[in-house]
Amino acid sequence: MKLELLKAKVKNVVWGEKTAMLAGGVLQVNKEDLLAAVNEVQNFKKISAEIARPGESVRIVPVKDVIEPRCKVGDESEVFPGMIGDVESVGSGQTFVLEGAAVVTCGKIVGFQEGIVDMSGTGADYTPFSKTNNVVLVIEPKDGIEIYEYEKACRIAGLRAAVYLATAALEAGAKADETETYELPSFAKAMTAHPGLPKVAYLYMLQTQGLLHDTYVYGLDGKKIIPSLIHPNETMDGAIVSGNCVSACDKNSTYVHQNNPVIKALYDRHGKDINFIGVIITNENVTLAEKRRSSAYSIKLAEMLGVDGLVISEEGFGNPDADLIMNCRRAEKIGIKTVLITDEFAGRDGGSQSLADAAKEADAVVTGGNANMMIVLPPLEKVIGYTDYVDVIAGGFDGSLRADGSIEVELQAITGATCELGFNKLGAKTW
Repeated sequence: MKLELLKAKVKNVVWGEKTAMLAGGVLQVNKEDLLAAVNEVQNFKKISAEIARPGESVRIVPVKDVIEPRCKVGDESEVFPGMIGDVESVGSGQTFVLEGAAVVTCGKIVGFQEGIVDMSGTGADYTPFSKTNNVVLVIEPKDGIEIYEYEKACRIAGLRAAVYLATAALEAGAKADETETYELPSFAKAMTAHPGLPKVAYLYMLQTQGLLHDTYVYGLDGKKIIPSLIHPNETMDGAIVSGNCVSACDKNSTYVHQNNPVIKALYDRHGKDINFIGVIITNENVTLAEKRRSSAYSIKLAEMLGVDGLVISEEGFGNPDADLIMNCRRAEKIGIKTVLITDEFAGRDGGSQSLADAAKEADAVVTGGNANMMIVLPPLEKVIGYTDYVDVIAGGFDGSLRADGSIEVELQAITGATCELGFNKLGAKTW
């Protein structure tokens, strides 16, 4: 499978008469057309759109998801298959990308498990989405709607908005500033390619604990899958979509799945110091039997591929720590070396046990930072969304929102702050 990402670089976003790319990397958006594209989704009492640019004195809260605008070019397949597109396989052909732009969905779905994005100030240093030019959808549900339908409506609206922006810009004549190409050979060829280099696969753990802790693969709830092989290119076309209302710090937003830095790093090193074989996706279910089933099946697939090493990334914390360590121990037991990517909940002083589970085999671990670290967000001039959940948001407490508009919270409340795919700026160092 060969995929070309045609990237138009967005440096600013403004409202205007027509959705199009203007000179200087300016994305102009027709607000009425945008809202018409997402208003096909039912269950809204009200939906509005705002713009938030890097460096502005703007706070977005509560953030549900972030999506990068993408669409297919001259191809029968569609991005976000099984969600708003067909269920045909994706990951090949050409995909147009508005790099530097993002759709942010904002709504009080669960309240305590959405997040904060600050476009300037201290908080901006901890979220990658303070650097994107954001089109924000603020979504109010109809009265009496079930929370699951509200989440779905927000999810579909965000995906529709992302496709609308990319498609409209492309149809208006937008051109790519650069093209990135991603291609791997078939498994048969990969096994004999690059002799002497270790064969490495990626075990991609997806949050699937249920009760709005959900991830979708080709539109299918990840709880219902058994571990499967997936081409890394499929993720870039939106085969994996976030439906999560979990702690904001280490939730993998759809944007992060589209731009998975682990996959990109493995591609970069392919043929140099590793032979990148492919990706195994697995879930994070809640019962011991389900964990054992998925872990055993995942490592069986890795063994069948004959890999020498596995990079394993987690999503979430607590219960999923058991899946992470189980996967590590099973792989190491049969001679497959592992590197784990996680984050930590080590207490506000950093002195507590970082993970809920541990094993001596887990001797190569990368951290995305300590989510319990405290931070004070300064008051900002504009708030997009609602601040009434700040005191109960995960990482907050009674009194987090101060009278002057500043907020004291743990990093847990900042969207993407301790991302376990490394889509952030934190880590740890041994002294």
